[in-house]
Amino acid sequence: MTGGDPAALTGTFNDSFTLASGGGSASGGDWVITNGTYSIAPTGTANTLVAVLEYTSAPSDGTVLMKIDDGAKKVEVHATGSNTSLKLVGTTTVTINDLDLAKAEDNPTTLILRLTLTGTDAKLYTHEIINDDDGTAVFSSVTAANSSSTGVVWGNANGNVKWGAVYYSKFGAFAPDELLLSDFAQDTLARMGLGVVEQLRNSTRPYLKTQVHDSSIVYGYDISSEMTNRISVPSIHVMIRNLDSPMFESLGGAKISQNYNIEIFITTRGTNYENAYRSGLNIMGEVFDELYTQTGVQGTTDSITSYDAQLDSKLDDDETVCVHTLTITYMRRIDMRHR
Repeated sequence: MTGGDPAALTGTFNDSFTLASGGGSASGGDWVITNGTYSIAPTGTANTLVAVLEYTSAPSDGTVLMKIDDGAKKVEVHATGSNTSLKLVGTTTVTINDLDLAKAEDNPTTLILRLTLTGTDAKLYTHEIINDDDGTAVFSSVTAANSSSTGVVWGNANGNVKWGAVYYSKFGAFAPDELLLSDFAQDTLARMGLGVVEQLRNSTRPYLKTQVHDSSIVYGYDISSEMTNRISVPSIHVMIRNLDSPMFESLGGAKISQNYNIEIFITTRGTNYENAYRSGLNIMGEVFDELYTQTGVQGTTDSITSYDAQLDSKLDDDETVCVHTLTITYMRRIDMRHR
C-alpha cells in the first residue's frame, strides 16, 4: 500500500487488505487514519509487516498500530501516547525510545518499522537498521505471546497517523537485508551480493569449510583498513561495485538483461608471504569452483559470462598480508513487471 486505498490496491502481484473497522482517506500520497484498521490473512508461521508512518497527533497509550497473529503466536506494536516511543508487546514488553514519530527534529526522517514473527521469535526493526557501526544489534526482540485468533493487522483506533506505505509478506520473517523494499535493491544486494556470501558460507569444500570461519565471509559494505582489521584472516569480502543493462529485450522493458560484477577479495596472512599467497590461491580456487558449479546455472535466467583474477604479490619488505581479487560477471534476466 503506497498512499492509495489499502482495500483496493492496484498494480501487479498485489493482494488488497480488508477493512476491519473505520476507514481512512488519501492525502498527499499518504493514507491518513483517525479511526481505522486493516487486516489480511497470514499464511504459515513466518510473516513480515513493514510500515512507513508519521504522527500528526499521537494515538493513546496501548493503541495497537501493527500486529502479526499466525493463529498460534502473536506480537504487537503499541503506541505509548508519546511522539518519541513505541512498545513491542509479546510475553514481555520492550519500549523503544528516542524516536521522532511526529518529525519534530531538525532534518527529520519518516519512521520505517519492520515487524517480523517466526515461531515464538518476534523482532522490530526501526529505520531498517540491523547493527550499529560497532556491530551491535540495535533491533528489539520479544518472545511471541500465545494466541487463538489469526490476522495481520495495522492502523490506529485513535489519534491521527499518516501511513505512507505498508508492505506485507506471507513468505517469511525477513530482516532488512533479506527482503528490501526496492525490487532493484532486492535483485542487487539480497539476491546477488548476499546470495553469494550465503553460498560460500554453506560450501563444504575443504578450505571454505575448515579454514575460513563463517564470520569472516562477509559482504563488503566497509572495506576500509580499520573495518577489515576487525575480521580474522583468512577472510572473504564480497561486493558489487557496478552493474549495467546492455539492452531491454522486449517492448516496454518488461524484461531486461542485467550484468552484475561481483568482486571477491580473499585476504590471507602466513608465516611468510609465499604461504599467504598459496593459501589465498587455494581459497580463491574453491570460491571460483563453488560459484561456477552452483550458481548461474539456469541458462534461461542466470548465467556466469566471464571472470577476472588479480593475484597479489609482495612489493614491500614489511608486507605480510596477501589479497587476491576475483571478479565474476553474472548475466541475469529480470522481470521488471514486479515493480
